[in-house]
Amino acid sequence: MKEKLRKNLDEIIWNIEQARVTINEHHIVKVVAVGKYSNEESIKTLYELGQRAFGENQVQQLQQRMQNLEELPLEWHMIGHLQSNKVNKLIELRPALLQSLDSIKLAKLLNKKLEEKNQKLSCLLQINSANEESKSGVSADEAIDIYQEIKELCPQIRLKGVMCIGAHTKNIKEIQKSFELTHKIYDVLKKDGATICSMGMSNDYELAIKCGSNLVRIGSKIFN
Repeated sequence: MKEKLRKNLDEIIWNIEQARVTINEHHIVKVVAVGKYSNEESIKTLYELGQRAFGENQVQQLQQRMQNLEELPLEWHMIGHLQSNKVNKLIELRPALLQSLDSIKLAKLLNKKLEEKNQKLSCLLQINSANEESKSGVSADEAIDIYQEIKELCPQIRLKGVMCIGAHTKNIKEIQKSFELTHKIYDVLKKDGATICSMGMSNDYELAIKCGSNLVRIGSKIFN
C-alpha cells in the first residue's frame, strides 16, 4: 500500500510542478488530500510520506478522523457543504479551514455561534462560477459584494479567499471558463486580504493550476 500511495503522490507532485511553472516558477500550490476515498491507515501512510493537509466532506467523518488520528499534527479542512445543524459541531472541531462557506446566511449563523464561543474560524467563500443548479455557492456576479459584506458583518470569520468546483462537463473550455472566472474574482479580492484560490480536484487540478489555483483538493488520484 505504501508504495502505491508513494507512486500516486509522486505523480501528482510531478504534474503540479509541470503545471505551476506555466504560471510562474514562484507559484506555490498546496495539496489537500481528500479522505473520503481512504481509510485511516492510508492517511497515516501519507503523513509518513510528507503529506500534512487533509480534507473531509462531512462533519461526522471529519470528527471521527480528527479523533482517531489526533496523535498526528495534521491540518484538517472541511470541504463539503455545511448544514446549519452541524455548525456547532464544526466549531468544536476547530478545523484549519472551512472551504465551503456558500452563503451570507451561513456566514451570519457561523459568526453568531463563533461569537458565543469566543472563537474565530478561517473560511473560503465558495463560488458557483459554473452556474450549475446542483452546486452550492454564491453566484459569480455577487461574489465580490458578498465577500466584502461577510468581512464587514462577520468579524469572527477570517476570510482567506475563494473556492470553486469546476464545471461538471467533459468540455475542457467550459471547465477552464469556470476556473478563469473564479480566479478573476480572486484577483479583485486580493486587496481585501484574499490569499487562497482553491480550485481543482482529481480530474482537473492541472488545468486549475494553469488558471491560477494555489490549492488543490485531491482524493481518488491519491488513494485509488
